[in-house]
Amino acid sequence: MFDISTAAIIVVLLLTLVMMGVHVAVSLGVTSLVGLFLTTGKLRIVEATLASTSAEALRDFTFAVIPLFMLMGEFMGRSGAVTDIYIAINRSLKSVPARLGIATVLGNTVFSFVTGVSIASAAAFARIGYPEMKAHGYNKGFALGSIAGSSVLGMLIPPSVLMIVWGILTEQSIGRLFLAGVLPGMLLALMFIVYVLFAAWFRPDLVGQGKVVDTSVLAEAEFDSSKVDVKPGQFAISIVGVLGIICSVLGGIWLGIFTPTEGAGAGAALALVLAFVKGMTPRGFIDAIYSVGKTAAPILILLLCAALYSRTLAMSGVTTEIREFFVGSGFNAWTVFFLIVLIWFILGMIIDSISIMLLTVPIVEPVAMAFGFDQLTFAIVGIIAIEAGLLTPPFGLLVYTVKAAIRDDSVGVQHIFWSSIPYWLIMLLLAAMLMAFPVVTNFLPNLMM
Repeated sequence: MFDISTAAIIVVLLLTLVMMGVHVAVSLGVTSLVGLFLTTGKLRIVEATLASTSAEALRDFTFAVIPLFMLMGEFMGRSGAVTDIYIAINRSLKSVPARLGIATVLGNTVFSFVTGVSIASAAAFARIGYPEMKAHGYNKGFALGSIAGSSVLGMLIPPSVLMIVWGILTEQSIGRLFLAGVLPGMLLALMFIVYVLFAAWFRPDLVGQGKVVDTSVLAEAEFDSSKVDVKPGQFAISIVGVLGIICSVLGGIWLGIFTPTEGAGAGAALALVLAFVKGMTPRGFIDAIYSVGKTAAPILILLLCAALYSRTLAMSGVTTEIREFFVGSGFNAWTVFFLIVLIWFILGMIIDSISIMLLTVPIVEPVAMAFGFDQLTFAIVGIIAIEAGLLTPPFGLLVYTVKAAIRDDSVGVQHIFWSSIPYWLIMLLLAAMLMAFPVVTNFLPNLMM
């Protein structure tokens, strides 16, 4: 039975702990245990709920999909295949205005199909693309804005870690979520490219038109594509390898040949083979596993605590009461949608994407379903809105990732934040478009599954 005081304690305690800087996993776990005890009044039930939730999480192979896809992306990044593809795209666009900016967006698009993590994309292309754009006279803020902005594609285009987390939290098909993100991801990449072209058209100085290439910048950079002598055979191995892995893994999942977890395992194995073919050392193999372990372990702990938190909300009746409040409030569907997106956008400024989802999705998803929103579309829109917040001050994680990767003291984070504004505005525009036309997200899932 719902008790207003218990509900208030659950919500206020969680928010207080998070605002005090307590790790989100700890905050969720403590709040859940307190909420369960206040709801049931019996410590034995609290212990049993904790034990059963933990046991179910450990037995659920779905949880393994996250580290396996992350491992696939890590092997792919260490293979150098992404760098080869960026060089190929760059050289094939020589006659196109703002070709380096467009190559960055396209390179991020391809990389998104194998990484699933925006931070990885931001760090990689800050090292690969920025020296090139800087040497060609690009405005530094514009160059870094294009890197940070297009890196969000890593969370929208499958295999996205956020999609996997959303699927686990809402018990949706991860395969259908992957399919639902393809067309919006392609559309978002196209909108980014259109923006880059328009910016180059109206402000040629942003893309260094008329300026002489500063070879000294490239000489000092970690990466210079003009000096990279990649044989056609190496390009072929990289392109065929990356596209082959993408088609094998995602195609196998969508055609029902294997589950997402099995597909992730197959993808990690294929990426490992490609990495060794491209010259990855045994030391690089160990470093890749260690890197993924450091990143994936906290995420899995977060998911366990989130599952316990969801049970607490259900047992205390908080979720039901919030849904009933919005249904009886007289708000129309678009007002509710605006409020939810606003909450996500604001939270995105101060905490990471996965934490936002763990805190809010168990509450807002039932509200959205009560107002008749399409479930797949709402998931994709939620991911877009949450990622948009990672480009905004004061704690836009992607902006700080790019800043840390470039090692250039002449450009501050404020310049990157300012240049990222068009990208998150485009993302919010796309979110509204998808809600108005849910057929975009549902077309491929309905066609293939």
